Amino acid sequence: MASIGPPTDEELTRRAQAGETGALGLLLARHQAPMRAVALSLLGYGPDADDAVQDAALTALRRIGDVRDPAAVGAWLKAIVRNAARMRLRDKRESLGLDGLDHLHLRDHGPSHPERAVEQHAMRDWIWEAMEELPPRLRLVLMLRHFSGITAYQEIATACEVPVGTVRSRLSQARAKLAEVLLSTATQAHDDAAAVTEDSRQEALITLESAARGRLPGDIVELWPPEAELLGELSTPGERTHPFPAMREALDQGVRQHLRHVVASRDITIWEMDVTRLPGTGAPSVPTLAWIMSRQDRRVRTLRVVFPVPQR
Repeated sequence: MASIGPPTDEELTRRAQAGETGALGLLLARHQAPMRAVALSLLGYGPDADDAVQDAALTALRRIGDVRDPAAVGAWLKAIVRNAARMRLRDKRESLGLDGLDHLHLRDHGPSHPERAVEQHAMRDWIWEAMEELPPRLRLVLMLRHFSGITAYQEIATACEVPVGTVRSRLSQARAKLAEVLLSTATQAHDDAAAVTEDSRQEALITLESAARGRLPGDIVELWPPEAELLGELSTPGERTHPFPAMREALDQGVRQHLRHVVASRDITIWEMDVTRLPGTGAPSVPTLAWIMSRQDRRVRTLRVVFPVPQR
């Protein structure tokens, strides 16, 4: 006679590894108390312990396929919390209290590229559907920190025009809210996040190619209405500036942008670019830049161009 009791850890882990988001949600809910106990034992009561548990949940989300002994997934989850807590203790000593979350970056170039792993099953869509539930100010810092190449706190602060302390606070709020939404939406159907990113990638390519030719097709012009505003250091202080004149000026100076990476949600888009100059026009003043756009009904409302410091 088949068992009618709750599924075992092994069963849930294997189902999660097969792409069943609800199974991973059940696992995280089942082990939340022992995970928190590990964090408290190392960090004491306070927001750092909560953040460590949230970080561990995100790490488990993208690395569940690494579990070799599904029956021992509880020990694996506690080990992830332990590593997250130790990372926080180390960074408090070395980074003046700013928490480094290198183990959580969802973008790298190694063979276990997390973004590629997530794309293998429905968990990618689960993550992004939960991300869409965050307020834009929280979603932007999370997208920059964990999905883009703009990961330094000071760079994120510059891009968002807020103090570094506010960046840390918003990241903590965003991770807490994301963990909450992930658990509450684990069994729901999720939109295709890859389609949103691919649409944005095509928009970027067409925009760059058309701007280089000096003529934008109508469907791209529609995305950039006259009221679209250029913000940041490329804008004119005290004036509302449309972004296309700045693009044309850069092109006239021989500057060319080459799309490297796209991060897209429904109303926030990040295009990361490599920068070159045409032969004979000098070296580029910056090797990389990023377009950070806010949107409404797909149309761009604001564009801020930021210049991240290349990471060693």
